Amino acid sequence: MKNIFQFFTKFFIKGKERSVKAKKNILASFIIKGMSVGSSLVLIPLTINYVNSSQYGIWLTISSIIGWFSFFDIGLTHGLRNKFAEAKAKGDTATAQIYVSTTYAILALIFSGLWILFLLLNPYLSWTKMLNLSATIEPELSLLVIIVVTYFCLSFILKVINAIILADQEPAKASLIDAIPQILSLGIIFVLLRTTEGSLVYLGIALCLSPIITLISANIILFRKKYKKYKPRFSKIDFSYAKGLFNLGLTFFVIQFAVVVQLETANILISRNFGPAEVTSFNIVYKFFSILSMVFIIFVTPFWSASTEAYFNKDLEWIKNGIRKYNYLNVLVFLVSVFMLIFSNNFYELWLGKGKVDISFSLSFWGFIFVNTHIFGLKYVIFLNGISALRIQFLICLFSPFIYLITAYIFIHHYNMGVYSLFIASVVANLNGMIMAPVQYYQVIIKNKKGIWIR
Repeated sequence: MKNIFQFFTKFFIKGKERSVKAKKNILASFIIKGMSVGSSLVLIPLTINYVNSSQYGIWLTISSIIGWFSFFDIGLTHGLRNKFAEAKAKGDTATAQIYVSTTYAILALIFSGLWILFLLLNPYLSWTKMLNLSATIEPELSLLVIIVVTYFCLSFILKVINAIILADQEPAKASLIDAIPQILSLGIIFVLLRTTEGSLVYLGIALCLSPIITLISANIILFRKKYKKYKPRFSKIDFSYAKGLFNLGLTFFVIQFAVVVQLETANILISRNFGPAEVTSFNIVYKFFSILSMVFIIFVTPFWSASTEAYFNKDLEWIKNGIRKYNYLNVLVFLVSVFMLIFSNNFYELWLGKGKVDISFSLSFWGFIFVNTHIFGLKYVIFLNGISALRIQFLICLFSPFIYLITAYIFIHHYNMGVYSLFIASVVANLNGMIMAPVQYYQVIIKNKKGIWIR
Protein backbone atom coordinates (compact mmCIF):
# COMPACT_ATOMS: atom_id res chain seq x y z
CA MET A 1 0.00 0.00 0.00
CA LYS A 2 2.89 2.31 0.81
CA ASN A 3 4.48 1.64 -2.60
CA ILE A 4 1.16 2.23 -4.38
CA PHE A 5 0.69 5.50 -2.50
CA GLN A 6 4.24 6.62 -3.42
CA PHE A 7 3.67 5.69 -7.08
CA PHE A 8 0.51 7.79 -7.36
CA THR A 9 2.09 10.66 -5.41
CA LYS A 10 5.03 10.77 -7.85
CA PHE A 11 2.67 10.41 -10.83
CA PHE A 12 0.74 13.53 -9.84
CA ILE A 13 3.79 15.69 -9.06
CA LYS A 14 6.26 14.47 -11.69
CA GLY A 15 6.55 16.06 -15.15
CA LYS A 16 6.15 19.45 -16.74
CA GLU A 17 3.86 21.96 -15.04
CA ARG A 18 1.16 21.69 -17.72
CA SER A 19 1.31 17.86 -17.48
CA VAL A 20 1.00 17.89 -13.68
CA LYS A 21 -1.90 20.33 -13.90
CA ALA A 22 -3.58 18.12 -16.51
CA LYS A 23 -3.18 14.97 -14.38
CA LYS A 24 -4.68 16.61 -11.31
CA ASN A 25 -7.59 17.97 -13.33
CA ILE A 26 -8.21 14.59 -14.96
CA LEU A 27 -8.43 12.92 -11.53
CA ALA A 28 -10.74 15.62 -10.16
CA SER A 29 -12.82 15.54 -13.34
CA PHE A 30 -13.28 11.78 -13.01
CA ILE A 31 -14.75 12.19 -9.54
CA ILE A 32 -16.96 15.11 -10.57
CA LYS A 33 -18.03 13.54 -13.89
CA GLY A 34 -18.79 10.33 -12.01
CA MET A 35 -21.29 12.25 -9.89
CA SER A 36 -22.67 13.99 -12.98
CA VAL A 37 -23.10 10.77 -14.97
CA GLY A 38 -24.64 9.02 -11.97
CA SER A 39 -27.11 11.87 -11.53
CA SER A 40 -27.91 11.89 -15.25
CA LEU A 41 -28.52 8.13 -15.32
CA VAL A 42 -30.96 8.45 -12.42
CA LEU A 43 -32.54 11.64 -13.77
CA ILE A 44 -33.67 10.14 -17.11
CA PRO A 45 -35.86 7.28 -15.74
CA LEU A 46 -37.08 9.56 -12.93
CA THR A 47 -38.13 12.17 -15.51
CA ILE A 48 -39.86 9.56 -17.70
CA ASN A 49 -41.75 8.38 -14.60
CA TYR A 50 -42.76 11.98 -13.78
CA VAL A 51 -44.11 12.72 -17.26
CA ASN A 52 -44.01 9.86 -19.83
CA SER A 53 -41.94 8.73 -22.79
CA SER A 54 -43.81 10.91 -25.32
CA GLN A 55 -43.79 14.04 -23.12
CA TYR A 56 -40.10 13.55 -22.40
CA GLY A 57 -39.58 13.34 -26.18
CA ILE A 58 -41.43 16.67 -26.54
CA TRP A 59 -39.11 18.22 -23.93
CA LEU A 60 -36.02 16.94 -25.78
CA THR A 61 -37.35 18.24 -29.11
CA ILE A 62 -38.13 21.72 -27.72
CA SER A 63 -34.65 21.84 -26.15
CA SER A 64 -33.13 20.93 -29.51
CA ILE A 65 -35.03 23.67 -31.35
CA ILE A 66 -34.06 26.32 -28.81
CA GLY A 67 -30.52 24.93 -28.90
CA TRP A 68 -30.21 26.68 -32.27
CA PHE A 69 -29.92 29.90 -30.26
CA SER A 70 -26.34 28.80 -29.64
CA PHE A 71 -25.54 30.04 -33.14
CA PHE A 72 -25.84 33.59 -31.87
CA ASP A 73 -22.82 32.98 -29.65
CA ILE A 74 -20.94 33.30 -32.99
CA GLY A 75 -18.14 31.17 -31.50
CA LEU A 76 -17.13 34.03 -29.19
CA THR A 77 -16.56 31.86 -26.11
CA HIS A 78 -14.24 29.55 -28.06
CA GLY A 79 -12.45 32.61 -29.43
CA LEU A 80 -12.13 34.00 -25.91
CA ARG A 81 -10.72 30.68 -24.70
CA ASN A 82 -7.81 30.85 -27.15
CA LYS A 83 -7.24 34.61 -26.81
CA PHE A 84 -7.34 34.42 -23.00
CA ALA A 85 -4.89 31.47 -22.98
CA GLU A 86 -2.49 33.34 -25.30
CA ALA A 87 -2.64 36.54 -23.20
CA LYS A 88 -2.15 34.57 -19.98
CA ALA A 89 0.81 32.65 -21.45
CA LYS A 90 2.43 36.05 -22.21
CA GLY A 91 1.58 37.35 -18.71
CA ASP A 92 -0.58 40.12 -20.24
CA THR A 93 -3.28 40.47 -17.55
CA ALA A 94 -4.64 43.76 -18.91
CA THR A 95 -5.36 42.33 -22.36
CA ALA A 96 -6.93 39.21 -20.85
CA GLN A 97 -9.30 41.39 -18.78
CA ILE A 98 -10.26 43.42 -21.85
CA TYR A 99 -11.10 40.24 -23.77
CA VAL A 100 -13.21 38.98 -20.84
CA SER A 101 -15.09 42.27 -20.41
CA THR A 102 -15.70 42.69 -24.14
CA THR A 103 -16.99 39.13 -24.55
CA TYR A 104 -19.51 39.57 -21.72
CA ALA A 105 -20.68 42.88 -23.23
CA ILE A 106 -21.14 41.50 -26.75
CA LEU A 107 -23.02 38.39 -25.58
CA ALA A 108 -25.24 40.45 -23.24
CA LEU A 109 -26.24 42.70 -26.15
CA ILE A 110 -26.87 39.79 -28.52
CA PHE A 111 -28.92 37.59 -26.19
CA SER A 112 -30.90 40.42 -24.58
CA GLY A 113 -32.03 41.52 -28.03
CA LEU A 114 -32.75 37.94 -29.05
CA TRP A 115 -34.86 37.32 -25.92
CA ILE A 116 -36.95 40.48 -26.47
CA LEU A 117 -37.46 39.60 -30.15
CA PHE A 118 -38.62 36.09 -29.22
CA LEU A 119 -41.15 37.40 -26.67
CA LEU A 120 -42.64 39.61 -29.38
CA LEU A 121 -42.87 36.76 -31.92
CA ASN A 122 -43.89 33.85 -29.68
CA PRO A 123 -47.66 34.69 -29.56
CA TYR A 124 -47.77 34.24 -33.35
CA LEU A 125 -46.00 30.85 -33.37
CA SER A 126 -47.88 27.53 -33.21
CA TRP A 127 -45.52 25.03 -31.63
CA THR A 128 -48.02 22.17 -31.84
CA LYS A 129 -48.25 22.56 -35.63
CA MET A 130 -44.47 22.72 -35.99
CA LEU A 131 -44.04 19.51 -34.00
CA ASN A 132 -47.16 17.78 -35.33
CA LEU A 133 -48.78 17.55 -31.86
CA SER A 134 -52.29 17.92 -30.48
CA ALA A 135 -53.52 21.55 -30.29
CA THR A 136 -54.82 20.94 -26.75
CA ILE A 137 -51.32 21.33 -25.28
CA GLU A 138 -50.56 24.63 -27.10
CA PRO A 139 -50.79 26.90 -23.95
CA GLU A 140 -48.56 24.58 -21.91
CA LEU A 141 -46.10 24.19 -24.77
CA SER A 142 -45.90 27.96 -25.39
CA LEU A 143 -45.12 28.63 -21.72
CA LEU A 144 -42.51 25.85 -21.71
CA VAL A 145 -40.78 27.42 -24.71
CA ILE A 146 -40.61 30.83 -22.97
CA ILE A 147 -38.98 29.17 -19.93
CA VAL A 148 -36.43 27.34 -22.11
CA VAL A 149 -35.58 30.39 -24.24
CA THR A 150 -35.06 32.54 -21.13
CA TYR A 151 -32.76 29.85 -19.71
CA PHE A 152 -30.71 29.57 -22.91
CA CYS A 153 -30.27 33.33 -23.28
CA LEU A 154 -29.09 33.74 -19.69
CA SER A 155 -26.85 30.69 -19.77
CA PHE A 156 -24.98 31.77 -22.92
CA ILE A 157 -23.98 35.01 -21.19
CA LEU A 158 -23.10 33.41 -17.86
CA LYS A 159 -21.14 30.52 -19.41
CA VAL A 160 -18.29 32.86 -20.31
CA ILE A 161 -16.84 31.85 -16.93
CA ASN A 162 -16.50 28.27 -18.23
CA ALA A 163 -14.38 29.46 -21.16
CA ILE A 164 -12.07 31.29 -18.75
CA ILE A 165 -11.74 28.23 -16.51
CA LEU A 166 -10.95 25.98 -19.49
CA ALA A 167 -8.42 28.49 -20.84
CA ASP A 168 -6.78 28.39 -17.42
CA GLN A 169 -6.39 24.59 -17.89
CA GLU A 170 -8.74 23.74 -15.00
CA PRO A 171 -11.51 21.70 -16.66
CA ALA A 172 -12.39 20.03 -13.34
CA LYS A 173 -13.93 23.29 -12.13
CA ALA A 174 -15.93 23.61 -15.35
CA SER A 175 -17.10 20.01 -14.85
CA LEU A 176 -18.20 20.89 -11.31
CA ILE A 177 -20.27 23.81 -12.63
CA ASP A 178 -21.95 21.36 -15.03
CA ALA A 179 -22.44 18.64 -12.40
CA ILE A 180 -24.10 20.69 -9.63
CA PRO A 181 -27.24 21.50 -11.70
CA GLN A 182 -27.71 17.78 -12.45
CA ILE A 183 -27.79 17.01 -8.74
CA LEU A 184 -30.08 19.95 -7.96
CA SER A 185 -32.46 19.00 -10.80
CA LEU A 186 -32.54 15.44 -9.53
CA GLY A 187 -33.69 16.62 -6.13
CA ILE A 188 -36.34 18.95 -7.61
CA ILE A 189 -37.75 16.23 -9.92
CA PHE A 190 -37.91 13.81 -6.99
CA VAL A 191 -39.96 16.33 -5.00
CA LEU A 192 -42.22 17.03 -8.01
CA LEU A 193 -42.78 13.30 -8.48
CA ARG A 194 -44.09 13.06 -4.93
CA THR A 195 -46.12 16.27 -4.85
CA THR A 196 -47.50 17.07 -8.34
CA GLU A 197 -48.94 15.47 -11.47
CA GLY A 198 -46.71 15.22 -14.54
CA SER A 199 -46.26 18.69 -16.07
CA LEU A 200 -44.00 19.85 -18.91
CA VAL A 201 -43.92 23.36 -17.40
CA TYR A 202 -42.76 22.12 -13.97
CA LEU A 203 -40.23 19.88 -15.72
CA GLY A 204 -38.88 22.87 -17.65
CA ILE A 205 -38.55 24.95 -14.49
CA ALA A 206 -36.75 22.11 -12.68
CA LEU A 207 -34.23 21.51 -15.47
CA CYS A 208 -33.62 25.20 -16.33
CA LEU A 209 -33.53 26.89 -12.91
CA SER A 210 -30.73 24.77 -11.43
CA PRO A 211 -28.08 25.63 -14.09
CA ILE A 212 -28.86 29.36 -13.90
CA ILE A 213 -28.50 29.46 -10.10
CA THR A 214 -25.21 27.54 -10.38
CA LEU A 215 -23.77 29.79 -13.11
CA ILE A 216 -24.68 33.01 -11.27
CA SER A 217 -23.02 31.66 -8.11
CA ALA A 218 -19.89 30.59 -10.05
CA ASN A 219 -19.52 34.03 -11.68
CA ILE A 220 -19.84 35.85 -8.34
CA ILE A 221 -17.48 33.54 -6.40
CA LEU A 222 -14.72 33.17 -9.00
CA PHE A 223 -14.56 36.86 -9.98
CA ARG A 224 -14.35 37.82 -6.32
CA LYS A 225 -11.48 35.42 -5.64
CA LYS A 226 -9.40 33.43 -8.18
CA TYR A 227 -10.14 35.56 -11.25
CA LYS A 228 -10.46 38.91 -9.51
CA LYS A 229 -7.81 40.51 -11.75
CA TYR A 230 -9.80 39.44 -14.84
CA LYS A 231 -13.17 40.59 -13.49
CA PRO A 232 -15.32 42.16 -16.25
CA ARG A 233 -15.71 45.92 -15.91
CA PHE A 234 -17.53 48.51 -18.02
CA SER A 235 -14.34 50.56 -18.17
CA LYS A 236 -12.48 47.60 -19.71
CA ILE A 237 -14.95 47.02 -22.54
CA ASP A 238 -13.13 47.78 -25.79
CA PHE A 239 -14.97 46.83 -28.96
CA SER A 240 -11.80 47.29 -31.00
CA TYR A 241 -10.71 43.97 -29.47
CA ALA A 242 -13.90 42.40 -30.80
CA LYS A 243 -12.27 42.03 -34.21
CA GLY A 244 -9.80 39.46 -32.87
CA LEU A 245 -12.61 37.62 -31.10
CA PHE A 246 -14.88 37.74 -34.15
CA ASN A 247 -12.20 36.62 -36.61
CA LEU A 248 -11.48 33.54 -34.53
CA GLY A 249 -15.06 33.30 -33.29
CA LEU A 250 -16.56 33.30 -36.79
CA THR A 251 -14.52 30.25 -37.69
CA PHE A 252 -15.63 28.49 -34.51
CA PHE A 253 -19.18 29.61 -35.31
CA VAL A 254 -19.24 27.71 -38.60
CA ILE A 255 -17.73 24.66 -36.91
CA GLN A 256 -20.27 24.95 -34.10
CA PHE A 257 -23.05 25.29 -36.68
CA ALA A 258 -22.09 21.95 -38.23
CA VAL A 259 -22.11 20.26 -34.80
CA VAL A 260 -25.46 21.76 -33.77
CA VAL A 261 -27.09 20.79 -37.08
CA GLN A 262 -26.11 17.16 -36.56
CA LEU A 263 -26.98 16.98 -32.87
CA GLU A 264 -30.03 19.21 -32.61
CA THR A 265 -31.87 18.52 -35.87
CA ALA A 266 -31.85 14.79 -35.13
CA ASN A 267 -34.58 15.20 -32.50
CA ILE A 268 -36.67 17.39 -34.81
CA LEU A 269 -36.36 14.96 -37.74
CA ILE A 270 -37.21 12.00 -35.53
CA SER A 271 -40.22 13.75 -33.96
CA ARG A 272 -41.67 14.64 -37.37
CA ASN A 273 -40.95 11.32 -39.09
CA PHE A 274 -41.21 8.74 -36.31
CA GLY A 275 -42.99 10.45 -33.37
CA PRO A 276 -41.80 11.95 -30.02
CA ALA A 277 -41.52 8.52 -28.32
CA GLU A 278 -38.70 7.61 -30.76
CA VAL A 279 -36.87 10.81 -29.77
CA THR A 280 -36.61 9.30 -26.31
CA SER A 281 -35.26 5.98 -27.68
CA PHE A 282 -32.65 7.78 -29.81
CA ASN A 283 -31.49 9.91 -26.88
CA ILE A 284 -31.33 6.92 -24.52
CA VAL A 285 -28.89 5.20 -26.89
CA TYR A 286 -26.95 8.43 -27.45
CA LYS A 287 -26.61 9.08 -23.72
CA PHE A 288 -25.72 5.44 -22.99
CA PHE A 289 -22.76 5.27 -25.39
CA SER A 290 -21.84 8.90 -24.75
CA ILE A 291 -20.75 7.85 -21.27
CA LEU A 292 -17.55 6.79 -23.07
CA SER A 293 -17.32 10.18 -24.79
CA MET A 294 -17.60 11.86 -21.39
CA VAL A 295 -14.77 9.71 -20.03
CA PHE A 296 -12.57 10.44 -23.05
CA ILE A 297 -13.39 14.15 -22.90
CA ILE A 298 -12.24 14.21 -19.26
CA PHE A 299 -8.78 13.16 -20.48
CA VAL A 300 -8.67 15.26 -23.65
CA THR A 301 -10.15 18.58 -22.42
CA PRO A 302 -6.93 19.81 -20.71
CA PHE A 303 -5.15 19.17 -24.03
CA TRP A 304 -6.87 22.16 -25.72
CA SER A 305 -5.36 25.02 -23.72
CA ALA A 306 -2.23 23.01 -22.85
CA SER A 307 -1.63 22.62 -26.61
CA THR A 308 -1.95 26.40 -27.00
CA GLU A 309 0.82 26.88 -24.43
CA ALA A 310 3.00 23.99 -25.69
CA TYR A 311 2.80 25.05 -29.35
CA PHE A 312 3.40 28.70 -28.41
CA ASN A 313 6.59 27.53 -26.58
CA LYS A 314 7.55 25.13 -29.46
CA ASP A 315 7.32 22.03 -27.24
CA LEU A 316 6.27 19.65 -30.03
CA GLU A 317 7.51 16.51 -28.24
CA TRP A 318 5.01 17.11 -25.45
CA ILE A 319 2.20 17.28 -28.04
CA LYS A 320 3.37 14.06 -29.77
CA ASN A 321 3.53 12.25 -26.45
CA GLY A 322 0.02 13.46 -25.58
CA ILE A 323 -1.48 12.18 -28.85
CA ARG A 324 0.30 8.83 -28.43
CA LYS A 325 -1.25 8.34 -24.99
CA TYR A 326 -4.69 9.33 -26.27
CA ASN A 327 -4.40 6.68 -29.00
CA TYR A 328 -3.77 4.00 -26.35
CA LEU A 329 -6.78 5.26 -24.43
CA ASN A 330 -8.80 5.16 -27.67
CA VAL A 331 -8.20 1.41 -28.02
CA LEU A 332 -9.28 0.79 -24.41
CA VAL A 333 -12.46 2.84 -24.86
CA PHE A 334 -13.32 0.86 -28.01
CA LEU A 335 -13.02 -2.47 -26.17
CA VAL A 336 -15.30 -1.22 -23.40
CA SER A 337 -17.83 0.00 -25.98
CA VAL A 338 -17.96 -3.50 -27.56
CA PHE A 339 -18.90 -4.93 -24.15
CA MET A 340 -21.56 -2.21 -23.74
CA LEU A 341 -23.03 -3.02 -27.16
CA ILE A 342 -23.24 -6.77 -26.51
CA PHE A 343 -25.12 -6.26 -23.24
CA SER A 344 -26.92 -3.05 -24.21
CA ASN A 345 -30.46 -4.42 -23.77
CA ASN A 346 -29.59 -5.68 -20.29
CA PHE A 347 -28.24 -2.25 -19.38
CA TYR A 348 -31.38 -0.51 -20.70
CA GLU A 349 -33.67 -2.75 -18.63
CA LEU A 350 -31.53 -2.31 -15.52
CA TRP A 351 -31.35 1.45 -16.07
CA LEU A 352 -34.91 2.30 -17.13
CA GLY A 353 -36.97 -0.69 -16.06
CA LYS A 354 -38.33 -3.52 -18.20
CA GLY A 355 -40.64 -2.44 -21.03
CA LYS A 356 -40.25 1.31 -20.43
CA VAL A 357 -38.61 2.02 -23.80
CA ASP A 358 -38.35 -0.23 -26.87
CA ILE A 359 -34.86 -0.01 -28.39
CA SER A 360 -33.75 -2.11 -31.37
CA PHE A 361 -30.25 -3.61 -31.69
CA SER A 362 -29.79 -1.65 -34.96
CA LEU A 363 -30.22 1.64 -33.09
CA SER A 364 -27.71 0.55 -30.42
CA PHE A 365 -25.21 -0.69 -33.04
CA TRP A 366 -25.17 2.57 -35.00
CA GLY A 367 -25.03 4.57 -31.76
CA PHE A 368 -21.92 2.50 -30.93
CA ILE A 369 -20.36 3.27 -34.35
CA PHE A 370 -21.21 6.98 -34.11
CA VAL A 371 -19.63 7.46 -30.67
CA ASN A 372 -16.45 5.55 -31.57
CA THR A 373 -15.86 7.52 -34.77
CA HIS A 374 -16.45 10.75 -32.82
CA ILE A 375 -13.96 9.75 -30.11
CA PHE A 376 -11.33 8.76 -32.70
CA GLY A 377 -11.21 12.22 -34.27
CA LEU A 378 -11.72 14.20 -31.06
CA LYS A 379 -8.09 14.25 -29.89
CA TYR A 380 -6.90 15.67 -33.22
CA VAL A 381 -9.68 18.25 -33.40
CA ILE A 382 -8.98 19.41 -29.82
CA PHE A 383 -5.29 19.90 -30.63
CA LEU A 384 -6.04 21.85 -33.82
CA ASN A 385 -8.59 24.00 -31.97
CA GLY A 386 -5.96 24.77 -29.33
CA ILE A 387 -3.46 26.11 -31.86
CA SER A 388 -6.21 27.87 -33.88
CA ALA A 389 -5.43 25.81 -37.03
CA LEU A 390 -9.04 25.99 -38.16
CA ARG A 391 -9.08 26.77 -41.90
CA ILE A 392 -9.49 23.16 -43.13
CA GLN A 393 -12.03 22.32 -40.44
CA PHE A 394 -13.88 25.53 -41.35
CA LEU A 395 -14.07 24.64 -45.06
CA ILE A 396 -15.29 21.10 -44.38
CA CYS A 397 -17.93 22.36 -41.94
CA LEU A 398 -19.39 24.55 -44.68
CA PHE A 399 -20.51 21.35 -46.42
CA SER A 400 -20.91 18.71 -43.67
CA PRO A 401 -24.38 19.90 -42.44
CA PHE A 402 -25.73 19.53 -46.00
CA ILE A 403 -24.13 16.11 -46.33
CA TYR A 404 -25.79 15.12 -43.05
CA LEU A 405 -29.27 16.41 -43.95
CA ILE A 406 -29.23 15.01 -47.50
CA THR A 407 -28.00 11.62 -46.27
CA ALA A 408 -30.65 11.52 -43.53
CA TYR A 409 -33.39 12.47 -46.02
CA ILE A 410 -32.36 9.76 -48.49
CA PHE A 411 -32.13 7.08 -45.80
CA ILE A 412 -35.51 7.96 -44.26
CA HIS A 413 -37.62 8.72 -47.33
CA HIS A 414 -36.06 6.60 -50.11
CA TYR A 415 -34.78 3.58 -48.23
CA ASN A 416 -37.38 3.65 -45.39
CA MET A 417 -34.67 3.17 -42.79
CA GLY A 418 -35.45 3.63 -39.10
CA VAL A 419 -34.29 6.08 -36.44
CA TYR A 420 -30.77 4.62 -36.59
CA SER A 421 -30.34 6.35 -39.98
CA LEU A 422 -29.64 9.62 -38.09
CA PHE A 423 -26.55 8.02 -36.51
CA ILE A 424 -25.39 6.75 -39.94
CA ALA A 425 -25.83 10.21 -41.45
CA SER A 426 -23.67 11.70 -38.66
CA VAL A 427 -20.90 9.17 -39.33
CA VAL A 428 -20.98 9.90 -43.08
CA ALA A 429 -20.80 13.66 -42.45
CA ASN A 430 -17.85 13.40 -40.02
CA LEU A 431 -15.23 13.95 -42.72
CA ASN A 432 -13.09 16.23 -40.60
CA GLY A 433 -12.77 14.06 -37.50
CA MET A 434 -12.30 10.79 -39.37
CA ILE A 435 -9.98 11.91 -42.17
CA MET A 436 -8.75 15.50 -42.33
CA ALA A 437 -7.99 16.24 -38.65
CA PRO A 438 -5.57 13.26 -38.31
CA VAL A 439 -3.94 14.19 -41.64
CA GLN A 440 -3.59 17.83 -40.57
CA TYR A 441 -2.04 16.86 -37.22
CA TYR A 442 0.49 14.67 -39.07
CA GLN A 443 1.43 17.50 -41.43
CA VAL A 444 1.76 20.12 -38.65
CA ILE A 445 3.56 18.13 -35.93
CA ILE A 446 5.31 15.23 -37.67
CA LYS A 447 6.18 16.90 -40.98
CA ASN A 448 6.39 20.45 -39.51
CA LYS A 449 4.50 21.85 -42.50
CA LYS A 450 3.00 25.36 -42.55
CA GLY A 451 0.77 27.05 -45.11
CA ILE A 452 -2.84 25.83 -45.21
CA TRP A 453 -2.10 23.20 -42.55
CA ILE A 454 -1.46 25.75 -39.78
CA ARG A 455 -4.10 28.37 -40.69
